Formats: sequence, structure tokens, C-alpha cells
Amino acid sequence: MSEQLPTRSIQLNIEGMTCASCVGRVERVLKNVPGVEQVSVNLATERADLLASTPVADLVRAVERTGFGVVPPQPVQLAVEGMTCASCVGRVERVLKAQPGVLNAEVNLATERALVAIEPGVATETLIKAIRKAGYDAHTVAADNNHQQRDQKLAEQQTLKRDLLTALLLTLPVFVLEMGSHMIPALHHWVMQNLGTANGWIQGILTTLVLLLPGQRFLRHGIPALLRGGPDMNSLVAVGTLSAWSYSWVSVLLPGSLPSGSAHIYFEAAAVIVTLILLGRWLEARAKGQTSAAIQHLLGMQPRTARVQRADGRVEDIEIRLLNPGDLVEIRPGERIPVDGDVVAGDSYVDESMITGEPLPVARTAGQAVVGGTLNQNGILLVRATHLGEQSVLARIVRMVEQAQGSKLPIQAMVDRVTLWFVPVVMGLALLTLLVWWALVPGVGFGQALVYAVAVLIVACPCAMGLATPTSIMVGTGRGAEAGILFRKGDALQQLQSIRMVAFDKTGTLTEGKPSLTDLHTSSRYPRKMVLALLAAIESRSEHPIARALVAAAQAEQLPLPALITFEALTGKGIRARCDDDGHSLNVELGSEHWIRSLGYPLKQFADLAHQLASEGKTPVYVVINGEPAAVFAVADPIKVDTPAALKRLHDLGLKVAMISGDHRATAEAIAIKLGIDHVVAEVLPDGKVATLKELQHQYGAVAFVGDGINDAPALAAADAGLAIGTGTDIAIEAADVVLMSGNLLAVANAIQLSKATLANIRQNLFWAFAYNSALIPLAAGVFYPFSGWSLSPAVAAGAMALSSVFVVTNALRLRRLPLPGHS
Repeated sequence: MSEQLPTRSIQLNIEGMTCASCVGRVERVLKNVPGVEQVSVNLATERADLLASTPVADLVRAVERTGFGVVPPQPVQLAVEGMTCASCVGRVERVLKAQPGVLNAEVNLATERALVAIEPGVATETLIKAIRKAGYDAHTVAADNNHQQRDQKLAEQQTLKRDLLTALLLTLPVFVLEMGSHMIPALHHWVMQNLGTANGWIQGILTTLVLLLPGQRFLRHGIPALLRGGPDMNSLVAVGTLSAWSYSWVSVLLPGSLPSGSAHIYFEAAAVIVTLILLGRWLEARAKGQTSAAIQHLLGMQPRTARVQRADGRVEDIEIRLLNPGDLVEIRPGERIPVDGDVVAGDSYVDESMITGEPLPVARTAGQAVVGGTLNQNGILLVRATHLGEQSVLARIVRMVEQAQGSKLPIQAMVDRVTLWFVPVVMGLALLTLLVWWALVPGVGFGQALVYAVAVLIVACPCAMGLATPTSIMVGTGRGAEAGILFRKGDALQQLQSIRMVAFDKTGTLTEGKPSLTDLHTSSRYPRKMVLALLAAIESRSEHPIARALVAAAQAEQLPLPALITFEALTGKGIRARCDDDGHSLNVELGSEHWIRSLGYPLKQFADLAHQLASEGKTPVYVVINGEPAAVFAVADPIKVDTPAALKRLHDLGLKVAMISGDHRATAEAIAIKLGIDHVVAEVLPDGKVATLKELQHQYGAVAFVGDGINDAPALAAADAGLAIGTGTDIAIEAADVVLMSGNLLAVANAIQLSKATLANIRQNLFWAFAYNSALIPLAAGVFYPFSGWSLSPAVAAGAMALSSVFVVTNALRLRRLPLPGHS
């Protein structure tokens, strides 16, 4: 029997409906499910909206019984406003995870986003209401929200700047009247003679304005959070400032109600606290605005309009959003390419550095693909639009970077556990400080004890703790995007820094992936040209790189090809075929030494030649015609120009390098010797790469795998960190943790270097945030005062707290200047 849940709004995305009768059928079935009160099914939106107390699983099963399906939802991304510290993050996460149907929730203080994994049927509005009930505001993030978010950040900075200036103007007279009187005797005498008791009133009124105008944000958020039992940074500021403010007003209005000699005013402490914290917030907002600079830079590369060539010859400018697949777009020299597409006519050089990080422009001509946002340099191109909107390369890059920036690293779990209790503990310490100084220390009045307690509240605000990890992730992943390194998963940043070995697929990764025929040796019975024509005829049916090399060689010699009668490809072994050569039927088998020997053919006459070829780093392939060994040929796949330098950098980072190849062992070892590779695994079939990786992990520890092909996808997924060459296949890219857009192998070392630098930056931030707070709390509590005379006033505590947050963000921003060889 299904559990009874509260009646709530549920949304199901239905797939398979084609007409009104489909809608009616789905509605009837859902209405019959116990606990369903209302149902509305919409064909246009393909959605069912329900009001029900039924488990979502029951509703999904009911829909599926009708023959339709329920689409699993994508994670919901919400913008959350009002969070100021790590305690806020923890509170929002706990509230979201407590909602029915929420599988997981990750909240990021730096991006101010919540990524929520939900079951089918969970209404986004339910999540938003829960967040608002917790004291924060929230709304869904639209696909094109980046420009809107930037505008909101700028508006936030302007509001903080206005409030800061207001607080500064109101606080300055208070500070001069109180602190100036302590430091300048002449000013003290002037205040006493000319203002007298009005001094307290002036300070009180100005401080009240500070709290109610620029400082009301702390009261508006902090007091409700405290009353709900979830105090945050705003609560600490609100309690601290209101305590100083209240005691001061009692001293002004009812001095006789306080013990003799304890009627002091601390208005300047409350006013200065608000002003300094606003200063820190403003500096922090400005610095945080720079953390997303990489995404804003990428978005700025996308033109807003395109010049489209119509069928009647007209050319018109239209907005990008109005483009359709197949439209012909004209791009002139010096213009940015507005859309992903294929070049139909023209040739030019295109600067693709914003995508790949490579500084040198690349040639683009008819039949080649171009990417929207890149810069056309010196020729006119006519491009047929292919991928638009969210399917474009630029949109996918932005999406990957945003997902990585919004994710949580495993190291963040420790921060979450600490901050869960941090604010309540701080409030307890502040109360303990007040009681100890007031009740147990002779000669210390309530006012002075209150000053110590307020200082503890203010200096311990956990803003820096909440920003320590996400700001470093944002800047680190952004720096990677600028260099053509895309972290598809944020935790890849942490995985990469612990890598001990990097394993490479050979073909297309270490090498160009375009083999050419270098050697062809035949027995005396079979002429070279006859064998080459035979091989080209057979391989013309294959898409294997070796096949293309043989066909290209025959075409270069303009050889006529015999007719191919039968063809059978045996994966990982070779080819069987039958050809008609001038009326003679020839049975041909070609493949690796291992396979040819397994068929029982003697290869002694070619053994020395094959060994020589393999020692040169070439792949020997045997040819058998009508049961007689007839030839051995070799192809060589040129090593990429940047491969030696890339492997040297990995060695310089203290890493071992492995190569996984399907080549003959002698061939693989020859290449390994040439490149200085530490570990070679040869003669590995495509489905054996995962097992090989597991062996390497057992032997060396954490292993990263670098590949580019479809058959690399399982290995990319199985490795501790999978890095896909961006010039490879979409399947490989989807299976990887990191995508190297340029194909330049120097990016492998750059990704690892960036990972190490980002994690080091996070550790610096966390050490600063925890050590700084831990060290200053005893100082603020007056622990050292009896021995050394050291203490911390609330105003200085506010400045120290603001400095802590600004330090964390500016320290993270240093990653933007991290040098990555081969990139700007």
C-alpha cells in the first residue's frame, strides 16, 4: 500500500502524446489514481499538472501503463539571493534536501546558485517556496540568464556602494565625537562644554539611522534567522550591533538604572561595525564579479546578428535567435563567426583561441567546420548553419563551465560539517564571554563585558569559510576555459591533483591518427604493384586509418584496382576477402602476426623484416594470398609535434607516463623508447583498455587516461580522471571528466598544474578562514588582556572580519594569472 503524503503540486513531463485522445487517456488514468484531486494535461507543453497526495512513483507507473513515458527531469538550477556566509549555504541545502522528491541539493555561495536533483513530478515552485520560507529569495535560472545575472551583480554592487557611502557619512560624526574625544583632549573639552548630554543623543540618533537605513539588511535577515533557530552571519551582526546600541541608549536615557560608573555609550562600535562590514561586502562583491569573468568573456564573443544569404540572392541582417539550420551565413574579414556551421565557399584563417586556447589561427576552407564566436581574419566565408542555440559549441562550453563552477568538491564536506555548528557555537562563546567578564572578573562592569561579547560575535562571522572553496573553483575553472581546458565535472579538479600516472591511448592522441604507408615488401612470386592494388581494393571498404593509408598510396601511383567479391572484417585481428584479378580468384587474409600465426601460416621469410620495421616504431601487417604468405607492409603514424614536450612536462611534475596500444609489442616499445614513456602495454584490444587501467591503478595508484576515440569512452569513464582530446568524438567527450579543446597535449600537464594550483589555493583559503577566526576569537574575548593588555574592540573586529572575506576572494583571483605554457 502506498504511503499517504501531503497534498502538493506535482508536474510530470509526458512523452509520446500526439493528439487530444492521448491527452484524454492520460488524464483519465491519472484521475483514477488514489489521492489525485486535480489533473490537467497539456499537449503543447507535453506536461501533466496535478494536485495530489500520491507518491510520484505511483503516478509514473500509471502513465507508463497507458503506453506513454515520463521524462526524468534535468537537475533544477535556482538562483538564491540573500546568502552571506557558509551557514546560509548549509541552511538552504538542509531545507531543500528535506523536501519530498529531492534526491540531492548543492548550494554555492560564490555563484549564488542551487543545483537540485529531483524526482519526476517535483514542482520547482515548491522548492522556491521552501527557500523563501527559510528567509531567502529564489527564482529559476533561464538558459540565457548570464547577461541578466551580470546586470544583477552590477546592481548589487551599486546598492552596496550607495549604502556604504550613506553609512560612512552618518558614522563619521559619531566616530569623531566618541573616539576623537578619547584621543584629542581639546576636542573632549569642546564636546563637554558645548554639547554635554546632547553628545549621547546626537550619537544615538545618527547610529540609529545607520542601523535602520544601510544596516537594515542585517536586521531584516538576521533577526528572523535567529528566531527560526538557524542563526547566520547576519544574526551575529544584528545581535552584536543591537546589543551595543541598546546598552548605549539605556546609558543615555536611564543612566541611574545601571550600576555606578558603568553608564557608558558604545554607539560608535555599532555604527563602525555596520560601515566596515558594508565596506567588506562591497569589496567582496567587486572581487566576486571578476570570478565569473571567463564566462562573461566567452558570452561576449557571440555576435548578436548574422548576415544571411537568401535564395533570391538578397542578403539581410537578422538576430541570431531567428536563424534556422541550413541558413547560409556570410562572414567578412575581421568579423566574428555568428554560428556553428560548415564552410560552403571561401577560404580564410580563423582565430579559434577563445575556444581552444591556441594562439595561432587555423586555415578553414570549403567542407570544414567553423565555430560560432571565433574570429574570421582575412577572407570571406559562406557558412551553412548547423548547430544553433543550446546545441552550439559555445553554449555547451558555457554550460560545462557553469556546472563545474557550481559543483562541490569532496574537500567542501569538511567545511560543511564545521559551519553547521559554527554560528551557534560562536553565539554561545559570546554569551560565555559576557557572563565570565561581568560575573567573575572583579571591577569589570556590564558595559565592558558587553564590548568583549560583541567583539566575539563580529570577528567570528563565517563569511570567509563559505567563500573559501567556491571562489577558487570558479576562478580555476574559468582560467581553464580560457586555455581550452574544460572541467565537465567540478570534482575533476580535486581528482587530478592526486594523479600518480597518466596513461595515453596511442593512435590519435600521442600520434596524428593519420598513418601513411612507409614499407611494402613482397615475396618474389607477387609483384609490389599487384599486391598494393589488391590491398587498396580490399581496404576501400574499411574506414580504419591503415585502410585509408593504403588507398591513398594506390591512388598516388594511379593503380587500377581489382574487383572485390567478398569482405569480412574481424575486429582486432584482420580482414578476409576475395578478389577477382583479371579472371583469377584470389583469397586474401591480412592482419597482425598473432592472428596470421594462429591460422597456421609460416612467416619465417618475413620475420627479420617485420622485426626491423617494429624496431623503427612501425606496425607490420602480414598478407596471405591463396594460403601463401605474400607480403609484409608497414604503416607509420607520425608522432604529434607537441607530444615530446608534453610528456617531458608530465615527468617534470613528478608523474609516470604509460602508453596503451593495440600495436605489436616491439612497435609500441620502439615508440616508448623514442618518447621516454615509463610503462608500455601493447597488443591491447579495444575492450581490454578498462582491465589494463585497473592493473595500472593497482600498481601505481590514481591514474588519468587521455584518449580521443569512441573505443576510448569506457576507459575515460573508468579512470580516476578521464581527459578527452576535444578534436575527438562527442562520445569520448561525454565520457570524460576534462575536455582538452585544442588537441594540444601540453594541455594535459596544464590541466594537472591548474588542479594542483586550485587545490593549493583552496587550502590556503581554508587555513586563513579557520585559523584567522580561531586565533581572533580568544583575542576578541579578552583572554590575553589580563596578561598582555591585548584586546580587540568591536570596530576593529568588524574590520578584521571584512578583511578575511576580501582576502579569500582576492587570493582566489590570483589563479587568473596562473601561467599555462602554450596558452596566453
